[in-house]
Order: sequence, then structure tokens, then C-alpha cells
Amino acid sequence: MALTLIRRPAPARSMLWLSPLLAAVLSALAMLVLFALLGRDPLQALYLLFASPLASTDNLSELALKATPLLLCALGIAVGVRAQVWNIGAEGQFTMGAIAGGGVALALGGGDHVWLLPLMLLAGMAGGAAWAAIPALLKTRFNAHEILTTLMLTYVALDFLSYLVHGPWRDPQGFSFPQTKQFESDAIMPILVDGTRLHVGALAALAAVPLVWVLLGRTLTGFQIRVVGLAPPAARYAGFSDARIVWFCLLLSGALAGLAGIFEVAGPVGQLTQTISPGYGFAAIIVAFLGRLNPIGILFASLLMALLYLGGEQLQLSMQLPVAVTGVVQGLLLFFLLGCDVLINFRVGVAPSRAVRHA
Repeated sequence: MALTLIRRPAPARSMLWLSPLLAAVLSALAMLVLFALLGRDPLQALYLLFASPLASTDNLSELALKATPLLLCALGIAVGVRAQVWNIGAEGQFTMGAIAGGGVALALGGGDHVWLLPLMLLAGMAGGAAWAAIPALLKTRFNAHEILTTLMLTYVALDFLSYLVHGPWRDPQGFSFPQTKQFESDAIMPILVDGTRLHVGALAALAAVPLVWVLLGRTLTGFQIRVVGLAPPAARYAGFSDARIVWFCLLLSGALAGLAGIFEVAGPVGQLTQTISPGYGFAAIIVAFLGRLNPIGILFASLLMALLYLGGEQLQLSMQLPVAVTGVVQGLLLFFLLGCDVLINFRVGVAPSRAVRHA
């Protein structure tokens, strides 16, 4: 006898939303075991990971700050996945958006121009969208799979950023550190809460949630995205253009990731450095699926992922754990989420052995 997976005739709809919570609980239990094996107090570690980042106004502002790029990137990824367009390169589009908008800040900052910040944001969105246009062209013209092209272009973008901050854009007064000069005050995002780093970009990210919800649920383009993703033959029969949907999804996803990039460098960072992201573009993939590709769910999932980032920093400072602990927690969350998703659609059964079948 052998174990096998048998498709359920009607998966429970309630479990579709309960499974992310179950995955979070299972991840926490797995972390208890992991911390114990590392010789750390498991309960204290969980407190630092999940509760300590919520203990003060400053921490809550940092939570919203870190959720901002995750939310924007994940919303774009979710739109694409609805149409079976897999943008794995939001990290690269995030980087190119930061470069494009940061270049505008370096070139034009310091003149107290009221139009500078809007121009930077537009440049950031254009930079991210232009980087996403490359895999869109390769997909629609040469049928190159977007998973590979978007992912590979991420590392090209990161190398390009490294070249700029080590070379032509490096601050001559920066003691040879790989960074540009600090942006001028007119190129910095306005602060929402005095004494914190939370800026108005958080409001823009929050406003994107209902806009994407309306796009997916109340527009013809959103209907086409859903049909192309669920039933490609029916979409083609109805005259919907696969190529148009690919271009739309990738350009929108790239623009949102690029916007997140310029928010990051014009907000908490204040300059271009060799490392402007701890992996927001990759973590946003988990956020999109944790939020069930629903804009409201993604909002809460981005807050949870931001909590893990802050909690990981607390573990590094208080327990001297390595920076990789954040990635481990994210990986466990994704592992259990995928496991729960499998069991939503399949149940474990017993299949007769080959010898019995032949008999």
C-alpha cells in the first residue's frame, strides 16, 4: 500500500482564508523548536519576534514603513498571478525605480521645486515599468517564460545599482563608501508623524488597495484578467488579447514596484546605497499568496511580513542571532502555507500497491 493525494470534489471555501492563519500558527510552533535547538529561550524569542515590535508608537510607525514597499510590490504581483503572469522580478523593478527616481533627485534636488517629488515618483514608476517591459516583450514576441526573465533581470538591476554607487554616482565626500550623496530636503518624502520615519508614501500604498480592488472586481480589464487566468481558451474565443493582458500586468506590477523603490530611497534611506532593500520584492511574493491575491488580504499579509522583519531585527540585537533568521521565518511561513493549500485541494489516501493492481 502507498500514500497518495486524492483531489477533493469540493474544497472548503472557509479553509481558503483560514489556512494562512493556520500556516502562521504552525510557523510559530516550528520556530519554538528551532529556537530551542539553537539554545535560546523559545518563549522570549517569540515575544521578540511577534510582540516586541508592537510595543511603542515608534515601533508601530516602523511597522507601517516596512509594510509600504511590501504592499505595493505584492499588489502588482497579485494582479499578474490572477492572469497567470508570474512576475518574480519585483526586486529588480524596485531597484530600477529607485535608480530612476534617485537620479532625478540627484540631478534636480536643492532648488526647493514643488514639482520635484512628483517628478521623482513618476520617474520611479517609469523605471520599474520599463524594466518590466523587457520580459513583457520577450514573453509576447518570443514566448520566453516571464519567471526566468523577470528573475534574471533582477540581478542585472542590482549589479547596475552597484556600478552606479561605486562609480559615477558615488559621493566624493563619502569616504569611498558605495553610496550617493544625501538627497536634498526637497527630494525627501514628507513625514506623517513627527519624531518617526513614517512618510506619506504609506498613505499612497494604502490608497492603492481600493484602487486595485476596483480594477480587479469592477472593470472590464479586471474581468479580462480573471478570464485569461482561469480559462485561456474561453478568453481567446471571446476575443481577449493574451498579449495585451501580459503587457498590462507586467507594466502595472513594475510601476508599483518602482514606486515602492523611490518611496524607500526618498524616505527612510535618503540616498542610493549598494543595498536599498532587504528583499522586499521577493518577500512580496509570499505576501501576495498569503493574502490570497486579494487586495484586502494582501494589506494584512504585508503587515504580518513587516512584523517578521522587525521581529527578526529584534532577535539579531537581543539574542545575537544571524540576519538569516528573518529569511528562515519567511521560508517556514511559505512552506506551511503551501502545505495547507495542498491539503485544501487534496486529501491523503492509500493507493493499492503495483502488485495488487496487476493481480
